[in-house]
Order: sequence, then C-alpha cells, then structure tokens
Amino acid sequence: MASFPDYYALLNVSKTATAEEIRQAYKKESLRTHPDRFSNATEDERKTATEKFQAVADAYYVLSDPVRRKEYDALYSSKRAGDKSSDPKASSNFFTQFASMFGGAGTAPAQEPRPDAENVFADVFEELLRPEVERHAPWWSYIGAVCGGGMGFIVANLPGLMIGAYAGNRVGAIRDAKGKSVAAVFSELGGSQKAEILRALAAKVIGATM
Repeated sequence: MASFPDYYALLNVSKTATAEEIRQAYKKESLRTHPDRFSNATEDERKTATEKFQAVADAYYVLSDPVRRKEYDALYSSKRAGDKSSDPKASSNFFTQFASMFGGAGTAPAQEPRPDAENVFADVFEELLRPEVERHAPWWSYIGAVCGGGMGFIVANLPGLMIGAYAGNRVGAIRDAKGKSVAAVFSELGGSQKAEILRALAAKVIGATM
C-alpha cells in the first residue's frame, strides 16, 4: 500500500499551524529545495531537489486552502503514524488518487491536476523579492522627468517645464517597469544568476548562509 504524504512534516509545521505559519514555512522550504539554487549539482542531485521542491509545493497547495486542508486532515487523521511519510514519492502517488479522494460522495469527480511547482513558487517569490526591487531608485523615471522638463521649458517656459517633467517621468516609469513581473524576469536569467539570487534569499529567510 502506498504511503500517505505527511504534508505537515514536509513543511516542518504542526498540525495546528495557522495559514500564515504555513505560508512562512513554505517560503523557507521552497527556497531550501529549489533546484535552481544548486547550479553545480549533479543530475541525480538536481532530480532529488526537483522532487522535493514539487512535494513542498504540493503540501502548500493542499494546506493553504481551507477546503482542501479540511479534506486532507480527515484523511490524515484516519492514517496510522507508520503509514505517513515525508518522502516526495508519497506526494506523487497521492495526486494520482486526488480526484477519487476529494471528489465527494455521489458525484463523478474531475481529475485534479498536480500543482505546477514553479507557478506556486512565483507568488511567494514576488513577495520575497519585492522589497529588494522597490528599494532601488527608479532612475529612468527621474531622468525622464529632468529631460522632459528641460525640453518643456525650452518650448513653453515654466508651464512647459511642468508638463514636460510629468510626461518624461511617466515615460521613464514605463522603462523601469517594462511590464514584467519579478518572477518573469527571474525566469529569464541564467542558471548562475538564479542560483545567486536564491542563495541570497535563502540566507535571509532561513537565517543561515546556504
């Protein structure tokens, strides 16, 4: 019989953990296990990290939603301690049976897809990196304001300066944002750059040099 995944053990939280405690635990464990952090790892090591990273995402997906957590807890309580496992493979087996477990009596449940680990991570990654991004001055906005103001003053003196500065600032702001999320920009980086960012975040969140 397949082992039942212990999602509380995977996130290192108690069964009575609050939603915020589960979210904070996911941040730590996802950074600890993210395969891109191991840029110099062997293929087997990256495979192991990827499996663990996916299992951690599974745990957060189930426990962060009140309905899924309630249904999971009912199953969790019915299992013996020896049947529960923090092995990532147990989570994979669990999701192959997810529809029959959570479909509800008397209905024909649709297959519940396993969550995409990178999409789950993107949400908290944005949250983790946003303070670092916002700390940097939007130089293009400032430069745009100065250049626009100068052009406006030449054309229409003081009123032109005000209008030109505002327009230049808005154009500069577009150059700063580029219309991309932090997670999207991160996904386009090279392996070594990703590894450095993830190691720095892990050190900050987990509280130790990784």
